[in-house]
Amino acid sequence: MKKPNPDGRKPPENQRDGEPDPASVPDTELRRRAESRLAVREEETHGEEGPASDADTRRLLHELQVHQIELEMQNQELQESRDRAAALLDKYIELYDFSPAGYFTLDEHGVILEVNLTGAALLGEVRSRLIGRMLSRFAEPSERAPLLQLLAHTFDEPGKQVGEVRFKPLIGPGFWAALNACPAFSDDLSRHVCRLAVTDITARKEAEEARRRVETLTHSNEELKAEIARRRAVEAELQKSGLQQIELLDQAHDLQEKLKKLSRSNLHTMEKERKRISRDLHDDVVQTLVGINFHLVSLSEQHDIPPETLKEKIVQTQRLVEKSVQSILSFAQALRPPGLDDLGLVASLNTQLEDFIKRTGIRVSLQAADKVDQLSGDQRIALYRIVQTALANVEEHSRATRVTIRLSETAEQVQLRVTDNGRSFDVPGQAALRSGKHLGLISMRERAEMMGGTFRIESGAGKGTVLFVEFPLI
Repeated sequence: MKKPNPDGRKPPENQRDGEPDPASVPDTELRRRAESRLAVREEETHGEEGPASDADTRRLLHELQVHQIELEMQNQELQESRDRAAALLDKYIELYDFSPAGYFTLDEHGVILEVNLTGAALLGEVRSRLIGRMLSRFAEPSERAPLLQLLAHTFDEPGKQVGEVRFKPLIGPGFWAALNACPAFSDDLSRHVCRLAVTDITARKEAEEARRRVETLTHSNEELKAEIARRRAVEAELQKSGLQQIELLDQAHDLQEKLKKLSRSNLHTMEKERKRISRDLHDDVVQTLVGINFHLVSLSEQHDIPPETLKEKIVQTQRLVEKSVQSILSFAQALRPPGLDDLGLVASLNTQLEDFIKRTGIRVSLQAADKVDQLSGDQRIALYRIVQTALANVEEHSRATRVTIRLSETAEQVQLRVTDNGRSFDVPGQAALRSGKHLGLISMRERAEMMGGTFRIESGAGKGTVLFVEFPLI
């Protein structure tokens, strides 16, 4: 930095360090330069010296002329220094006013003391109207508190303070600004001020936002690609399982047909059973009740009946009533054995086997575990009906002379095994069962599957037939 001259004059702006200041050049040097310039002028004017008698006059005139030339030279140098200073001032003003950043000088309260043209343009206001106004009034409402806090830190803490604030100018859209503030003194050194540089960073903010959106879109695109790949994999799996779906659809159609046939068969069986019950009621119970009614009518019409005859008719009527009761109990036993709920599964099976033996003459043995009677009601009725259907098939088709029934139980399941020594047969497969021609087998399979179990038949020449049923404990 250049130091001021002892006489208080500032050095010329274009003077380099180490070069002598023309204003501080010793008088001898200045005089020498002035005399040289005067000699040149005299040669151009007179060419030769005058008479020796005029030496004093010429010397005085010489001194005056030299002094005049010195003054002219100093004046010229001062003018050049002033021109250089004016040029530098113009450059400073141009750099200050037309800088890309807005420059503000603020007091401790945030009041604008000075502002360049760029700062005024950023705020959309004439520079003269900004002086004396609060800078925070031009910030977005939500940004005013951060701006005032930054200014407070500038006056309270040493060093530069930086921040970002969104401004809303009077004219034009809002913009994001980067703030660089530092403390300083006023020109007269009377108070503290804040020098604030405001730079428009809206483009950078928009670029950052665009980059974030691109990153978000890229992430979404990756997720979309992953989803497309997953769906393609699922589509491939669906295509692979197309045959399975077709097979399942065929099975569903077959099951539907099977259900239709079973429904028709059940309806036919129900009508057949109703017809049998109706015929048996008519032939047995109704006829017995008619006989009872005939005896009662005859007793009511005879007034003088010998005691022996009356006693005999009463006994006949009692026999008819007992027969009717027995017939009704038989019907009830066929529809739902009452002992199944009261006496248990084993007792009900024994009663069923006694009737079967009396009716068919086929020997039957039963082996049952003690815990079988502890099964639930649905399990007991399922086992009872399966045994009932199995015996009906033996009676109708097998021509067997001996049947063995075994009921066993483990910790997890119930097992039923029915074995006969009758003739063998070709065990029907799934297709044959679906045809609806083996209603007994279908009925037993359906009851086992209703309990979540399995049904299986084995039959061979000379070995008879073995029926297996297993289902889990409920």
